[in-house]
Amino acid sequence: MLFNSYAFAIFFATLFPVYWTLARWPRAQNVLLLGVSYYFYSRWDTWFLGLLVFSTVMDYTCGLLVAREEARGRRKAIVAVSMVLNLGMLAFFKYFDFFAPSLRSALASAGLPIPGPWLEFAMPIGISFYTFQSMSYVIDVYRREIPPTRNFVQFAAFVSFFPHLVAGPIMRPTNLLPQIQSPRRFDLQQFYQGSYLVFWGLIQKVVIADNLAPIVDDLFLHPMALHGGNAILAIYAFAFQIYGDFAGYTDIARGISKCLGFELALNFDLPYFATSPRDFWNRWHISLSKWLRDYLYISLGGSRGGKWLTYRNLILTMAIGGLWHGREWTFFLWGLYHGLLLVAHRLASPWLDRIDPVDPVDRACWKAIRIVATFHLVCFGWLLFRARSVDQVVAMLSAIVMHPSIPTAAYLVPVLVVVVPLLVIQLFQYLADDLDVVARTPWYVRSAFYTAGFYAIVLGGNFGGQQFIYFQF
Repeated sequence: MLFNSYAFAIFFATLFPVYWTLARWPRAQNVLLLGVSYYFYSRWDTWFLGLLVFSTVMDYTCGLLVAREEARGRRKAIVAVSMVLNLGMLAFFKYFDFFAPSLRSALASAGLPIPGPWLEFAMPIGISFYTFQSMSYVIDVYRREIPPTRNFVQFAAFVSFFPHLVAGPIMRPTNLLPQIQSPRRFDLQQFYQGSYLVFWGLIQKVVIADNLAPIVDDLFLHPMALHGGNAILAIYAFAFQIYGDFAGYTDIARGISKCLGFELALNFDLPYFATSPRDFWNRWHISLSKWLRDYLYISLGGSRGGKWLTYRNLILTMAIGGLWHGREWTFFLWGLYHGLLLVAHRLASPWLDRIDPVDPVDRACWKAIRIVATFHLVCFGWLLFRARSVDQVVAMLSAIVMHPSIPTAAYLVPVLVVVVPLLVIQLFQYLADDLDVVARTPWYVRSAFYTAGFYAIVLGGNFGGQQFIYFQF
């Protein structure tokens, strides 16, 4: 059930009044939340609901056991069980197809031919997100950062909370679980904020991302036939497609949650205005960046072992983060590339700090240069991310270098029509240092924005049922 569908609109319009009718009975509210979350997930695939329930029961049990156990070795063993089962389940569904052809050939050579469908498994939607969230609960209980919850409904509602279930943000138990455990009261201001986020998220998704999607798909479909201008445009268009798609999903998820009395973590903070690779990862997919930092980078040793071990840990963390997205080599190269960028930035930081101007005008120009440079470094990474093979990457880079040209107007104009208004709004947000700057403008400015946004959705929205990009991860 997509957020940008009429089915979801009916689903939420039915849930909303029933949910708040039960405000005096928080236990009933949580039971309702759990039930509708399981229903929401079952609309994707009923069979995979069992995996979600299995992961929930397993980590609920592991949390109770690790809190009760005093022996350090046994406590570690319990955490290991959670990690092995969660990561094993994740790895099986993400990477089994990579090994299936070799397994089929080996079995056929041994005289045991296996029909193709028997070795084909669809990837359960959202598995990368809910396994990370459920596993982080056990780790936090092990670290004594949170007490275990003994209420299974509360824990299950935390893991399966439908607004962020299939594509994040990855919520920490220290943040979302206490909200589920506490009574909730309807707040009209919070409802207005949530409605604005849903509205803005729909604009980013159906107006920006979904109008860029066919252009990106068409340009990436025949990389060998591209000239330099269209190859560059394909990369730029994908950069804003994936941003509009993922940030749009997150804003809708946060908005729906606010309407239900919950606060989800901010996941995007104007990432294309970042001044360095490190700053970019402080602004892009923030919940995953922090998860990788706290549960992987620090576990590898973080920066405690000197600069060379720190560089190694950075590269390993980002490479593993790339593999988290999928089994293709391009995802691994994308993660490795960002790891190397982070290391290069650390090495260059002393030099960059020395040339930082004192004059306000020069300082602003220097910041603009760094923003533009970081954006293009990120865009090269998006080429690795979007391409389906290394050959495709080489072909598009060759076109850019060997056949420079101006992008075709038939592609350039629609890209500019949807991207330029987004950049104008984000520039105001950046200069004001306020993501909610529109909501704080005079009424006539807000009215113009809401009117323009409404007509953009109704007249310019692409309602072809485009699935969110991160659903595949």
